Amino acid sequence: MFVYPQIDPVIFNIGPLAVRWYGMMYLLGFVACYFIIRHLSRRRGLELSGDALSDLLFYCILGVILGGRLGYTLFYNTAFYLQHPLKIFAVWEGGMSFHGGLLGVVVASVLFCRRRRLPMLLTGDILVTAATVGLGLGRLGNFINGELWGRVTTVPWGMVFPGGGPDPRHPSQLYEAVLEGPVLFLILWILHRSKVRPGVPFFTFFLGYGLFRFGIEFFRQPDVQLGFLWGGATMGQLLSLPMILFGSVGLVLILRRERVE
Repeated sequence: MFVYPQIDPVIFNIGPLAVRWYGMMYLLGFVACYFIIRHLSRRRGLELSGDALSDLLFYCILGVILGGRLGYTLFYNTAFYLQHPLKIFAVWEGGMSFHGGLLGVVVASVLFCRRRRLPMLLTGDILVTAATVGLGLGRLGNFINGELWGRVTTVPWGMVFPGGGPDPRHPSQLYEAVLEGPVLFLILWILHRSKVRPGVPFFTFFLGYGLFRFGIEFFRQPDVQLGFLWGGATMGQLLSLPMILFGSVGLVLILRRERVE
């Protein structure tokens, strides 16, 4: 059994303001996204000026925050927020949904592409590749916060998390950090270097993330307010199924069109 490293979630304080590791991970993720998007847009021939890139990132940040928060309130704790609607705006208390954030980014990027008349699939290819870095960093933030831990286990690397009881648990945040971050990034990066048809990295992201998340949910403790749902599935698994279907169908259609041409 490994000892969970007791890391203070607060990096430092500036008066009453606490700078936390979780927020820092978001900041680092957005900075990394900026440089990855800039590099890939040049490599893939996407005409994106410096001002346009800044605007695109701003759209995506709004999509992540608004979509992630609304997604959490709708998917994971609807009853509580119906009783306490003002708590929806208390983002500092935690509660963000990846699937909601993803939908928010998709909507924001579609609006941006229409406004700027940019190719949606190619733009999507670049955005999802950059997003993997933020996903990996976000899961590291979850680990530092000692939240979203895994199920009880007997594996040698199990950890006892604060608030998770006396039994060792899977460090499922680290599983997700590796698979959703560097592994998925490497897959998409190889596709970009291979100069595949626009849309292939985009739909591969949906398929890859959906499969990774669905599998990791077998090791992750379900949210206490939800528990196990239909057939013993978790909410994370149920929300990942549409991603797997969407990614699979999209890839089939693109590859079929390529053969016809």
